[in-house]
Amino acid sequence: MHITGLGSASSILRASRARFPPPVSKTSLIYSPKFSPYSTTNNQLRSLSFSSAVRSFRCSYSRWSHGVDWRSPATLRHQIRAVAPVVESFQRKIATMAQEHPFKGIFTSLPKPGGGEFGKFYSLPALNDPRIEKLPYSIRILLESAIRNCDNFQVTKGDVEKIIDWENTAPKLVEIPFKPARVLLQDFTGVPVVVDLASMRDAMAQLGGDSNKINPLVPVDLVIDHSVQVDVARSENAVQANMELEFQRNKERFAFLKWGSTAFQNMLVVPPGSGIVHQVNLEYLGRVVFNTDGVLYPDSVVGTDSHTTMIDGLGVAGWGVGGIEAEAAMLGQPMSMVLPGVVGFKLNGKLHNGVTATDLVLTVTQMLRKHGVVGKFVEFYGDGMSKLSLADRATIANMSPEYGATMGFFPVDHVTLQYLKLTGRSDETVAMIEAYLRANKMFVDYNEPQPERVYSSYLQLDLADVEPCISGPKRPHDRVPLKEMKADWHACLNNKVGFKGFAVPKEAQDKVAKFSFHGQPAELKHGSVVIAAITSCTNTSNPSVMLGAGLVAKKACELGLKVKPWIKTSLAPGSGVVTKYLLQSGLQKYLNEQGFNIVGYGCTTCIGNSGDLDESVGSVISENDILAAAVLSGNRNFEGRVHPLTRANYLASPPLVVAYALAGTVNIDFDKEPIGTGKDGKSVYFKDIWPTTEEIAEVVQSSVLPTMFKSTYESITKGNPMWNQLSVPASTSYSWDPSSTYIHEPPYFKNMTMNPPGAHGVKDAYCLLNFGDSITTDHISPAGSIHKDSPTAKYLLEHGVDRKDFNSYGSRRGNDEVMARGTFANIRLVNKFLNGEVGPKTVHIPTGEKLSVYDAAMRYKNAGHDTIVLAGAEYGSGSSRDWAAKGPMLLGVKAVIAKSFERIHRSNLVGMGIIPLCFKDGQDADTLGLTGHERYTIDLPSNISEIRPGQDVTVTTDNGKSFTCTARFDTAVELEYFNHGGILPYAIRSLMKQ
Repeated sequence: MHITGLGSASSILRASRARFPPPVSKTSLIYSPKFSPYSTTNNQLRSLSFSSAVRSFRCSYSRWSHGVDWRSPATLRHQIRAVAPVVESFQRKIATMAQEHPFKGIFTSLPKPGGGEFGKFYSLPALNDPRIEKLPYSIRILLESAIRNCDNFQVTKGDVEKIIDWENTAPKLVEIPFKPARVLLQDFTGVPVVVDLASMRDAMAQLGGDSNKINPLVPVDLVIDHSVQVDVARSENAVQANMELEFQRNKERFAFLKWGSTAFQNMLVVPPGSGIVHQVNLEYLGRVVFNTDGVLYPDSVVGTDSHTTMIDGLGVAGWGVGGIEAEAAMLGQPMSMVLPGVVGFKLNGKLHNGVTATDLVLTVTQMLRKHGVVGKFVEFYGDGMSKLSLADRATIANMSPEYGATMGFFPVDHVTLQYLKLTGRSDETVAMIEAYLRANKMFVDYNEPQPERVYSSYLQLDLADVEPCISGPKRPHDRVPLKEMKADWHACLNNKVGFKGFAVPKEAQDKVAKFSFHGQPAELKHGSVVIAAITSCTNTSNPSVMLGAGLVAKKACELGLKVKPWIKTSLAPGSGVVTKYLLQSGLQKYLNEQGFNIVGYGCTTCIGNSGDLDESVGSVISENDILAAAVLSGNRNFEGRVHPLTRANYLASPPLVVAYALAGTVNIDFDKEPIGTGKDGKSVYFKDIWPTTEEIAEVVQSSVLPTMFKSTYESITKGNPMWNQLSVPASTSYSWDPSSTYIHEPPYFKNMTMNPPGAHGVKDAYCLLNFGDSITTDHISPAGSIHKDSPTAKYLLEHGVDRKDFNSYGSRRGNDEVMARGTFANIRLVNKFLNGEVGPKTVHIPTGEKLSVYDAAMRYKNAGHDTIVLAGAEYGSGSSRDWAAKGPMLLGVKAVIAKSFERIHRSNLVGMGIIPLCFKDGQDADTLGLTGHERYTIDLPSNISEIRPGQDVTVTTDNGKSFTCTARFDTAVELEYFNHGGILPYAIRSLMKQ
């Protein structure tokens, strides 16, 4: 799927329309000490409920705090006294606005069956517009938001009409505003967000403004889940040991986040050891329907992790954005987005016996990648929906980034309601959700005739056609049917180096490397499994595959099979609920026997936190150039992500992870070859250990109980002793420590003035890097380990950090000095300048020297030279990672010229003031004869009013070449960001002017 110019797929999401709501002073923002995720009542403001504008303020008044009052009662009383006059002022102002709401005529009551009312809402049926009946459910959520927030300033009646007329307007790529109900963060992306907010407060003060204007105006939930590493595995003590190491490495980061939860209003931090952000969101944080001061409206969320889409499986509209966009949303800006096309994906039939949700999602991913869904919503419907559990739907929704869609949406139906009850939501809350969604035509009842809905395009899948499969060895959408895996592996050995090739010489393919593993004879071959990890929210949120893995382990134990001890096995549940039902079922003990002890509650191996391999295993791989494999139940398997020494990485269901661990190799045909020899001396085959669908359903029914969810989440914000012992200052401004290697004041706002720097072109720039296709954000800004010979390692050693304390790039995202040096530091980086050599180096064009990317960039920067990057298709695919844009900006990169961009990354580049240019259809650096050794001039006017979204731009080189590109500023708002040097300087200047 290529994004070739504006017409094929625009970026769906950027942060806002250049218009801020009036500022709210810090003293007007208070915490609500009583937990209720569905109802935030503030009686002082109830009479103002007609106003859409006030609702963002109300979120700030009544803190949805999960019962945690982070401040002392005395401080809280002081805040309440201070807020009284402000409330009165707002009441007078907003009461007037409420009478003028353009859609007050459709603001109606939702009665309770037994009398009284659930609240009031803006009724879509009351518009009496037949076009609404045909709208996809996902578009109806955008419509409701626009109506509720319509003030003819931030959101206009014209915007509402565009959405109602979606069938005609979506193909025209019109722009609309969207105000999400909340923002979701994880710690890797959350730390730089809080760093930026703290730095923005300083910048406001330096410009003479009120620094307390920098405060989230919508609820922000941050779950710490990305820091735990698999240092200790195969041990009953692994959870405690890994958490202790996690706190040793990250104490400063964690204290900073705890400071943020007190310094910034509307921010909840869920402590380490609680679970994975998206599973916690699904099981606990997701509201489905908000009830704020008696006003009902759909839950919606944007998150700084691309797999925020997992919540789409619950019928909540959610997707990933860059951290810089999330910050703008927190500060009250509506999101500016291109009204998306919607692909209707019809599901029929049911899965065959033994086929898992993971098999289904890998099949769906491949189909949608082929269809082309970048920048679009995908909405699932059809008779097959009733055969999919909520967890199965969440698995499919989770991998939306892998198939390229903004959302993979499942409208709320009876299955959703059952899940809400299972996970401990009260009967009254579920009744309110159902009543509201039915009344507003947002509920699907498959027992009733379904009205015809219009989609932009259509796909269909018979669930019976799905077969067991895995994906790899280097990309999530390279699906391999299980029955073809052995043949595919041999093809990968033979194929030239690429996404499906390793070019291993024929004579070396059968190499056997023998070694001693703690005194035990051992051997590795090409394809030997050295990491087997049950990990990732994609699968650990799904009881059927988790308990299925337990059943595979049980059957293997009973037959006498055992995983080889040199394979690093691990189990990292996405929430404490998983542990409870694995223990309840009696299956955890069998997983333990096979080495799948619980290692922690976080993302672990899926994001590269796999920890070190045993020294003997790592040595034999390196010394013999063994093509070692990892098998994980994750969602990403890009080169260099899982572990530096596993070049082949396969995504598989948790039961298959156990099966491949038992086999010890990916070079096996499960249909024909035995997995091992049982205790009776007989061969054991795959079919002997694989559970039936009925077996799994039976154990799910008896082991997954509502009380498990209630007890887990009642205590989630109580933290743990290590978290609770962290002491943080009470100040609202952060005291930067210049010697810190974790938290560092960023340079974005140094010497900032109230006058924007203006638009700019690029003159005589050198090419820093010349890439091919599918350069991911992992290549640009790796999250994993810091190589001992890298510029980052040199910096840390110079600052007194021992090598054992390097931690990961992801954990040090609060320090721009580290992250700039870590930009393009992936050890699997393929740069055309290096003629086949792989690694984080480039050629300094003026001298011809081969240098680290950072050193070359600094040499250019110190000499006063701009740089650009040349790339192929899908540049910036993978995780939504704002450092993949911040890092290049700090290196001096002024533009990226690519065949196409991933949606979030393109908008992040704009947000940091980098120019994204697309080659014209059929063109790229190779077809144009560009080697990267030229100097590049990009002709852009210096007056922003002379630049249009998507306009043609001429690029010339110093050797006489000239070609035309499309400027991928996709909206007028993005041009405004570019004019201000980025979204954050723009936000500060806008707040200053209020």
